[in-house]
Amino acid sequence: MSRAGFCPNCGRALNQFENNKPVADFYCGNCSEEYELKSKHGEVGKKIMDGAYATMIERLQADNNPNFFFLTYDKSTLGVRNFLTIPKYFFVPAIIEKRKALASTARRAGWVGCNIDVSNIPELGKIFYVQNGVARSKDEVLDRWSKTEFIKSTGNIEAKGWLLDVLLCVERIKQDEFSLEDVYAFEGHLQAKHPSNNNVRAKIRQQLQFLRDKNVIQFLGRGRYRRMN
Repeated sequence: MSRAGFCPNCGRALNQFENNKPVADFYCGNCSEEYELKSKHGEVGKKIMDGAYATMIERLQADNNPNFFFLTYDKSTLGVRNFLTIPKYFFVPAIIEKRKALASTARRAGWVGCNIDVSNIPELGKIFYVQNGVARSKDEVLDRWSKTEFIKSTGNIEAKGWLLDVLLCVERIKQDEFSLEDVYAFEGHLQAKHPSNNNVRAKIRQQLQFLRDKNVIQFLGRGRYRRMN
């Protein structure tokens, strides 16, 4: 992959770390972004198995937290079905699912792994090089990546979690044009995810304004919005 892949942040060729690098598999010598590769047969699915839960949660706060590459392939032909990258700033604790501890009879008894819940990552953060066997152009990959970079300036993990949760709700509304009331329909869901917040509707409006300012959505007036392509 280091021979054929390129860094989605700057477009330069990627280099491969030496074997057994504990965090990442590839790095960009130009912009220093790092990437961890996960691959599997079949489809990406809703969840992807990762390593130790505690280590993953700790990594979300670290400076060297890598971006992710996900690759799926057809076992019969070894052809690539999907290859995508997800920027590291889309990873928040809410998408890391703790797995059941290994039984006392297991070799690593008590070890707790985790899954990455890809279904709770907004589509904006899923940047495909190849989708359903069809390759995307380099320019498209770089453009898609650049449109996500505003997430980095969101602030702490809690603030980022709010933004990503509201963005995900907007994406789950089937129409490109939607109303504020359509987003308010997710109030109970957002309250459950952020139980310490006592004014969810105000928080929704705040996040919609931020998404508007970043050209992710367009405000049409009178409580109506449109998703930008």
